Amino acid sequence: MFAVIKTGGRQYRVVPNDVLEIGKIAGDVGTIVQLGEVLVLGGDTPVLGTPTVAGASVAAEVLQHKRGAKVIAFKKRRRKNSRRKRGYRDELTVLRITEILADNAKPTIGPRPKKEKVTAPAEAAE
Repeated sequence: MFAVIKTGGRQYRVVPNDVLEIGKIAGDVGTIVQLGEVLVLGGDTPVLGTPTVAGASVAAEVLQHKRGAKVIAFKKRRRKNSRRKRGYRDELTVLRITEILADNAKPTIGPRPKKEKVTAPAEAAE
């Protein structure tokens, strides 16, 4: 089963366990967020929304918040000794899709537990 969601003015085709970067959304790292603008629910019998599918949503776990690559906007007017250099970085959120929900269902899968680092026990010096 797949879904086409819309967030941040862009559309994404997602399936469970997909990891994607979208524009920054509210939510702490490790929490589950629901994305409600589902345009298409695919599977054996696809459901097309007009404009969205009623009662459908996608549950996703927030993995991290980060900044994208730097984009440089450089403008130069030749023979005028005029230059302008500006740059910016997009704010991004990395999500893992946990499940695709229909009929106003609530997420059943919670956030995954973090793996603890295994450290070797220090031997006592005698």
